[in-house]
Amino acid sequence: MKISVTTSLPILILLSTGTALAQSASAPSRPNESTPRTTSTYSTGSTSDRAAQPSAVPAVPSPRPAPAAVNADYRIVAGDKLNIQVYKDTNLSQALQVRPDGKITLPLVGDVRAEGRTATELRDALVESLKEYNSNPVVTVIVTETVPPVFYVMGEVNAPGTLPLKGQISVVQALAMAGGFKDFAKKKNIMIQRKGPTGPTTLQFNYNDAIKGIGQPVYVQPGDTIIVP
Repeated sequence: MKISVTTSLPILILLSTGTALAQSASAPSRPNESTPRTTSTYSTGSTSDRAAQPSAVPAVPSPRPAPAAVNADYRIVAGDKLNIQVYKDTNLSQALQVRPDGKITLPLVGDVRAEGRTATELRDALVESLKEYNSNPVVTVIVTETVPPVFYVMGEVNAPGTLPLKGQISVVQALAMAGGFKDFAKKKNIMIQRKGPTGPTTLQFNYNDAIKGIGQPVYVQPGDTIIVP
């Protein structure tokens, strides 16, 4: 009995060890529970769909729109505010308002008529005046603020007075805004008084020819006075 027990014990141990090894080899390996698991996320959308998604960019306030520039053909009127810059001369550079008499005053230059001129025409006039002191003056004229333009209609019309000038208005339209003619108005001899760079001028206007399409249309300018005799 002792011989059989001693002989069979190593066999059982080997068999048991072999079985454990076989089970260990056949069993699937488990991940180490102490190792943190990671989860991958897959996007089902296409590349273009992902690109279309808005990115988290902080909103930037849009800049304020710049004020509308004054038309190059705009003619200065009394009350307009101007910024006149003379290159490398801070004494001559001025921010001015056109006086009721239509003039501005600059050092060395004195009184200069601004009313009725465009910014370009006023610049050229200042350049000519400054050539006495500077052989090559560089001048910039900017209209920074304008007053609402108006025109005047008087005489044999039904509603004479001061009228606002909004956009381009022909003299025919201006007379309609003034209520039309009275019974004894002389429509062929209408006069338009207009201030120009060299002083006031008078234009003749024939209403009867205008409504027939004869001649070129005449448009109202700021400060015009239309007189119907």
